[in-house]
Amino acid sequence: MKPRSYQAFAAAWILMAALMTALLLAPGAARAGPVLDRLKAGGTLRVCIWPDYYGITWRNPRTARLEGIDIDLSAELAADLKLKLQYVESSFPTLIDDLRGERCDIAMFAIGMLPQRMEKLKFSQPYLQSDIYAITTRSNKLVRQWRDIDQPGVVVAVQAGTFMEPVMGAALKQARMVAVRPPETRERELEAGRVDVFMTDYPYSRRLLDNADWATLISPPAPFHVLPYAYASAPGDEAWSATIDDFVGRIKRDGRLLAAARRHGLASIVVR
Repeated sequence: MKPRSYQAFAAAWILMAALMTALLLAPGAARAGPVLDRLKAGGTLRVCIWPDYYGITWRNPRTARLEGIDIDLSAELAADLKLKLQYVESSFPTLIDDLRGERCDIAMFAIGMLPQRMEKLKFSQPYLQSDIYAITTRSNKLVRQWRDIDQPGVVVAVQAGTFMEPVMGAALKQARMVAVRPPETRERELEAGRVDVFMTDYPYSRRLLDNADWATLISPPAPFHVLPYAYASAPGDEAWSATIDDFVGRIKRDGRLLAAARRHGLASIVVR
């Protein structure tokens, strides 16, 4: 499997976003916009989350409570804006429709900055980044190391709608890929033996390593496809986009981002 990355693309976007934010925040620049006006009138910030994202926006089945870095940071954003907080359940396949259809005001669940998403949504500067990792069972005889993945007879699972789907679809030449859709999960498919390995990012890999003694992690021997993660909103309101970007900049500077990342075991993937 050959490594691919959108890092150069994302770096150019970050520079462009910084220039746009500087213009919007310059003295005399208009700060009002339809989203901010609506939020001020309604008093509630609606945040799209994916409640199955361990370490990010995860509903703990033991407590039924939401936890993760973006649960903490969405509360910080609502507090900064002096708004109530309302969560709206979303997913990667429905993300674009949920934002553009105004089901929520912002998506805060570590959205990978894929070009196809960036064509349809507005993104903040990145706050996390992750490579792709593989999870298999300790007893699997076909996949023991990274080079075993793209081999004849190997079945590789990805979560439908995540950035792993197009990346692995292009990278795999001999293995067969399956996209897993709810209510099925990658780990159940792996445990049942219907797939040999599944691909995931760093946060989700922690779920298996923290909770399943049968799972083992396979890391790429070199960077394979490092992708930045950011917050997303619907296009068309530059003042709202600038507000989100300014928030990300502030939590980087004042330490709230790193503190939240440390609480959830994600400090190693923070973008400073």
